[in-house]
Formats: sequence, structure tokens, C-alpha cells
Amino acid sequence: MLQLSFTEEEIQALDYQRYHHPHPRVQRKMEALLLKARGLPHQQIARCVGIGENPLHRYLEQYQAGGIEALQVLHFHRPTSELESHRESIEASFREQPPATIPEAVKRIEELTGLKRSPTQVGIFLNKLGLKRLKTAGVPAKSDVQQQETFKKTSWSRG
Repeated sequence: MLQLSFTEEEIQALDYQRYHHPHPRVQRKMEALLLKARGLPHQQIARCVGIGENPLHRYLEQYQAGGIEALQVLHFHRPTSELESHRESIEASFREQPPATIPEAVKRIEELTGLKRSPTQVGIFLNKLGLKRLKTAGVPAKSDVQQQETFKKTSWSRG
């Protein structure tokens, strides 16, 4: 069992941060440390906070290593696409000559970078670049003027 000592200022900081920190995970850490400072056993702390004993042990080790500041640091794994390293060349190519379809974009990205990606991944990447698909509809045949006028009145006037 870890033996930790808490100053009165640290206890007050833990008490404040358990409700006022912007991230709920940090609030939970502060609550667990506050209960530890008040002398509760680990099993009871884990039950009260709603975590297992292993995460509680990690919180206590974080506190022991770096104090309250170490508890406030959150590390989330955010993977990045390999396409990000080719972002400028892809964006320049697509702004110069926009692809008409996602499959066309997939093919051009593979030609530019050598990276083969699924249409879903390419669509997400294009959205991150700010390039959006333009949805278009076919205009009725030009020979039927009445049908064209009806189409314009019903479809184009909704803007």
C-alpha cells in the first residue's frame, strides 16, 4: 500500500478540482485522491468513485510522481492518417482539378502518394481538407421546354 502525505493546501485543491475541473476523468481522479487523503481504504475508495483498484493505484502513483499537476494531464491516443504527410500535394492537386467522384479521388490519391485507401477513408480525409461533394441533379431533356420550366419552378425555387 502506498503511503502518501497530503498538505492542507493540496486537500483544498483536490476538494475544489473534484467539481470544478473541466474534464470528468480528472474530477474522478481528484475525488479518489481526496478520499485517500481522508484515510479511506483502497477498496472503499474504488467502490465510492466507481473504478477498479488498478486504476486507483495508477492515480496514486501519478500523484506520488508529480503531484496534483500530474493528475490533470490527460493522454488520449489519436492516430493520424498517413495521408496527412501528403496533405499539401493532394489538396493542391484537388483544388486545381477536383475529382468528380470518390472512386476517382481514391485512384488519384493512389497515383499521387502510392497509398491505397478505401472510399470511406478518402471521403473522411477530403472532409478534413474542406473539400465536399457537390450533389447535382440532372436537368430534364432540353427538347421538352415545359418539363424544364416545371423542374426549375419546383426544384430551384427552394433555395
